[in-house]
Amino acid sequence: MPISATTDIIQMVLDSGPMVRFVLFLLLFFSVTSWAIILNKYRYIKKARKESIYFLDLFWNRRSLAEGLSVSKRLKYTPLARVYRVAYVELKKVSKRHSLSPEAKKGEGTGFNQDVAAMDNVKRALRRAVNVELTGLNMGLPFLATTGNTTPFIGLFGTVWGIMGAFRGIGLMGSASLAVVAPGISEALIATAAGLAAAIPAVVAYNYFSAQVRVLDAEMHNFSADFLNLVERELIIGKGS
Repeated sequence: MPISATTDIIQMVLDSGPMVRFVLFLLLFFSVTSWAIILNKYRYIKKARKESIYFLDLFWNRRSLAEGLSVSKRLKYTPLARVYRVAYVELKKVSKRHSLSPEAKKGEGTGFNQDVAAMDNVKRALRRAVNVELTGLNMGLPFLATTGNTTPFIGLFGTVWGIMGAFRGIGLMGSASLAVVAPGISEALIATAAGLAAAIPAVVAYNYFSAQVRVLDAEMHNFSADFLNLVERELIIGKGS
């Protein structure tokens, strides 16, 4: 955009009425906050996807569950690592309670009912961990949705208010020439342009991040199912063999 055009727009903003100026500052707040969320969320999800691939590769090639725990502690972004840590801690608690139970001390084994209870505890822990991670991944997305839905109307409100002021000026001056009408209307239309400028990136980012969160959600549910199968096969079913 030429420097003169930019200067003209800035001057029109400065010359606009108090209500239109308030609308423009409100739209600026929405736009700046949205871009902050977009940049932060993009950086986070990009690292989360990369670390998830790394964690899954190491998890399936680990020698023990404890080794998977040590790997997960080094990964800060992938939700899979945090889900795994919660499930592993719950599994260790269940195993410790069973080892201290009277039946285990008498050498009678934990029994089928205890195995089922252990799996139920791990399932609940996994479900709770996935929900917590989803809440964190969705953080900021409602604001993007709000920005995309409301800023065009906020901008339109500023435009309508500015046009009302322009027509009031026409009535006071008693002239409807283009020279009288154009400045007021052009100032008012800036609010609509600002509303669209805030809304379009927010809508695009919301759709993109929603799709990425759904991918991570599917990965967490798939990992939870695989972890439960692994526990049943190696830690519970294996005890009876």
